[in-house]
Amino acid sequence: MEEKGGSFASFRAYCNALRDTPRRVVRRAGAVLSSGDELSRVKARSGAEMQRNLRWYDLVCLGIGGMVGAGVFVTTGRAARDYAGPAVIVSYAIAGLSALLSAFCYTEFAVAMPVAGGAFSYLRITFGELAAYMTGANLLMEYVLSNAAVARSLTSYLGAAIGTNTDSWRFKVDLLMKGYNELDLLAVAIIVLITICICYSTKESSVFNMVLTALHLGFILFIIAIGFAKGKNRNFSEPEKPTSPDGFMPYGVSGVFNGAAIVYFSYIGYDAVSTMAEEVKYPVKDIPIGVSGSVVIVTVLYGLLSAAMCKLVPYDLIDENAPFSMAFKEGAFKDRPWVSNVVGAGASLGIMTSLMVAMLGQARYMCVIGRSHVIPAWFAKVNPKTGTPLNASVFLGICTAVIALFTDLGILVNLICIGTLLVFYMVANALIYRRYVVIGKTNPWPTLGFLTVLSSIAVGFASLWQMDGTHLHSGWALGLCLCGLSAVVLTHSFWMLVPQASIPQDWGVPCMPWIPAASIFLNVFLLGSLDKHSYIRFALFSAIALLFYVLYSVHASYDAEQGQSVIRILFVPPPADLFTLPTKISEPAQKAGPDCV
Repeated sequence: MEEKGGSFASFRAYCNALRDTPRRVVRRAGAVLSSGDELSRVKARSGAEMQRNLRWYDLVCLGIGGMVGAGVFVTTGRAARDYAGPAVIVSYAIAGLSALLSAFCYTEFAVAMPVAGGAFSYLRITFGELAAYMTGANLLMEYVLSNAAVARSLTSYLGAAIGTNTDSWRFKVDLLMKGYNELDLLAVAIIVLITICICYSTKESSVFNMVLTALHLGFILFIIAIGFAKGKNRNFSEPEKPTSPDGFMPYGVSGVFNGAAIVYFSYIGYDAVSTMAEEVKYPVKDIPIGVSGSVVIVTVLYGLLSAAMCKLVPYDLIDENAPFSMAFKEGAFKDRPWVSNVVGAGASLGIMTSLMVAMLGQARYMCVIGRSHVIPAWFAKVNPKTGTPLNASVFLGICTAVIALFTDLGILVNLICIGTLLVFYMVANALIYRRYVVIGKTNPWPTLGFLTVLSSIAVGFASLWQMDGTHLHSGWALGLCLCGLSAVVLTHSFWMLVPQASIPQDWGVPCMPWIPAASIFLNVFLLGSLDKHSYIRFALFSAIALLFYVLYSVHASYDAEQGQSVIRILFVPPPADLFTLPTKISEPAQKAGPDCV
């Protein structure tokens, strides 16, 4: 039993706790739990169990519905028109590769530890409470903002479905700042309806999602078929306006990668699937198929969809808010407005499925974060009748609705991408650390050094990429080559010299550490493609989250710690044998050596 009162028993007790903050932060920031504790004692704090009734086909449909329904209909227009042009097809391929690498990392954690916390739980058992908390805060921000963005885009597609201008559906308030002054009541209504649905039952929500996804896939195939049949190949290289740059890559290779960073938002849905791990019937078999399979299928669909759109209309005429509906309306079907209406209706169905999956995922993240006491434990409660995290679902539904009411789509998309990429970067780091370090048995410094240097090289590569290569000539290209070669040599050296300390029993990422290392490099590179305003907003949100940790979270988790044993990561000064490789490792790891598993 946890002690009552503690830091929040009275005003005096809280003041005393604040004075003790530095010591508590040092004690709690690096505190980690074992995966066994996360699966048993921590999980029990929610009271009732979540129901295990999902299979791999549920996960695949949830993944497809969560990804295809949102990003491709929200970000494709902006990425194609402002960044990549027709080469947005390549942008989707790059983002899909990065997502697949990250999906492998998520899958190994989800199979080994099938709980609802996703990246928060994975980082909590690896890097400790503070890293997990900051990641969890950014995850929740990512989900709330992405759901708000998708809900606002739904208004545009519904307007296209019935052939009306959606500007009249939003109420403009001149007293508010630009970008926050168009109120979208329809988006709020949709979020409220979905919140009610997901509070009722996960299985019924999954069945409803399957029906919507099947209908939506039919519309997607319709778009692809019509686009390839009626589109014009010259639209891949010729813009409509003479002032627009021409060619397949009108903004160059850098524009393609900048576009990849934007469309990465389209892959948000698959990590929501990993949060369903606690409700999967056979985690070892179903999770790898569900997570990785949905990413592969969706990447192919994205490539075909973006190609169909670019064939139908020149990239400089693509509408940023409803690109597919407008592509049909302004392209080969100007005299057949019903086609645009059909596309708008299909996109609306897809957006509904993505909202449902993402809102299922965000509630489960918050539920598990509540179990750790870094936010009030009230959010961790699972309703015994429905088997769902009711409190978290309602609270996040309200937050999403409020943001969707005010905030412009363009502001939301950039902020979402930076949070997503950071979380995927952290999970890849955590996977390498878990494979090569066993606390108390192996020397962590070679692994920490490898991760630090690899990230630094990736930052250098991304920084060079953002420079204007036309003025730096061969020096710029040489710098990029040196950074890339250094990353390969570093990873190869680590692979050959540092043995794995543990091998997963059920399912593991193959070719360690190459796949997570590539994921780290790609995520850092894509982070470097985002604009400075995204980083300013991200820094502001992170500062607010850190302030909340200092004022509340560290004290609540410190109170919960009393009487409980916690393993801790101690970041002590490097020992004398800093570069001495570990010699005492498990027998399976010795047999595996540096080879792919």
